[in-house]
Amino acid sequence: MNNPLEDLSESPGIKADIYESGQRNGSAPHISEEPLLTPNVKRTSPCRGNRLKEEAREVSPCSPYFPEVVAPTHSHSTTDSSLPWNKSSATQVIKIYNEDNTSRAVEVPSDIVARDICQLFALKSHCIDEHSLTLYEHLSHLGIERTIEDHESIMEVISSWGMDADNRLNLRKNYAKYEFFRKPSDFFPDHMVSISSESNGVVDHSQLVQIFLSSSTCPEIHGHLHTKEPSRKSWKKLYFILRRSGLYVSSKGTSKDPWHLQFITDFTDSNVYTLLSAKKTHGAPTDFAFCVKSLNCTSSRDMKLLCADDEQTRMCWIAAVRLFKFGMQLYQNFMQPHQKQKASPMRSISENSLVAMDFSGQKSRVIENPSEVLSVAVQEGLAWRRKSCHRLSAHGSPSASQSSLNIALHSAQPWFHGKLSRDEAQRLIIQQGPIDGLFLLRDSQSNPKTFVLSLCHMQKVKHFQILPVDDAGELSYTLDDGHTRFSDLIQLVDFYQLNRGVLPCKLKQHCTGITL
Repeated sequence: MNNPLEDLSESPGIKADIYESGQRNGSAPHISEEPLLTPNVKRTSPCRGNRLKEEAREVSPCSPYFPEVVAPTHSHSTTDSSLPWNKSSATQVIKIYNEDNTSRAVEVPSDIVARDICQLFALKSHCIDEHSLTLYEHLSHLGIERTIEDHESIMEVISSWGMDADNRLNLRKNYAKYEFFRKPSDFFPDHMVSISSESNGVVDHSQLVQIFLSSSTCPEIHGHLHTKEPSRKSWKKLYFILRRSGLYVSSKGTSKDPWHLQFITDFTDSNVYTLLSAKKTHGAPTDFAFCVKSLNCTSSRDMKLLCADDEQTRMCWIAAVRLFKFGMQLYQNFMQPHQKQKASPMRSISENSLVAMDFSGQKSRVIENPSEVLSVAVQEGLAWRRKSCHRLSAHGSPSASQSSLNIALHSAQPWFHGKLSRDEAQRLIIQQGPIDGLFLLRDSQSNPKTFVLSLCHMQKVKHFQILPVDDAGELSYTLDDGHTRFSDLIQLVDFYQLNRGVLPCKLKQHCTGITL
């Protein structure tokens, strides 16, 4: 399926320009001292929402991944013609917030969806990995938030807030948004998943997601969760079962007999949210809490509060709810960026014509061996750093100059977060999707002269101390007590991105903030 926003820089329907607030035709809403990011709307073009729905219908549900999956006959995201913005104007001004609470005002068409917003900001910030950008619905008065799916209408989300609600649309990266399509076994452990008796309850991980998407199978998620009883402060541990028809709780141990199951809710008019401070606000036994909230719910007393024992369990329940609720639409959201990459070449003709050259000898030559190309590139990088150290050595001792250079080098890297605490690093990694290989580097709080590598593996964040080694005035860094040494942190990160070494997994994605 062609992406409706194939080229944002040229599309007249969503071209992003910066305007001063209150200056566009003298009629734009006033946003106090904030730049207005405005997609110009082409009035003569067909309705954007209709185009998106028509293109969604053209996508064949069959794929090499899930050939038996049948697309749903209905859409979960509908547009009500009675909503106020459909009558008043074709555009709306909304605010998008960053992790550091900075915001940007955006004028958008009334039928815009979450994927459009993410791609718009990816274009403006020159974001490389735009597919990980995710829009969140943050309900401040309830202390909860959820992922807004790529196909969901932004105006429908905002309309459910009420006039005086202090809620936000947050934009940040989420590397785990569709990770269960790639690694379903990491999200759905065997002891929590069962399927219909037709397959004798045996779950094949290669077909696991297909089982969830296919309407002919009956998978279920089951396990113990802590739940808060209405009008009480105490939490009670009960056995829950999640099926296509909704969420159930067993009144007798782990029994699944129909007369022992009590219906809790379905997800037709409800969404699942994560609780941001469950222990402090609700007295939850752990921080891995989530809740089920109906569209008309305005108080925490009307929400169904649940709490898991670890992050993997919570992610399993939330991912299963998303699959049951949105079905095949979720898989189409996942496949859309990949289909765009197949349709358009990743490199231009001029880039393909570039070759690696060696100018070290009397005659230049073309380097044809890929291994030699990588080796030469590494050597050139090391030579550049040594020259920089020699230039700085005239202003002080070599060790001090090298240390100053190293600090200047790694401080500018997107994976370095400076004076970040252990808890803040863990929260940031979990927030951006706890997938294997997600990492960041930071200053050590216990030892000012050392650094810490915070790395996610198996939905858990582990911290590794990076020690400086001074050998005859030459400073280096190590993770394994000096067995492997690196001239600076950049070289260390480059090495562990290619080699696991003493780490539980390779470094893959780094945590970074979004610049609006």
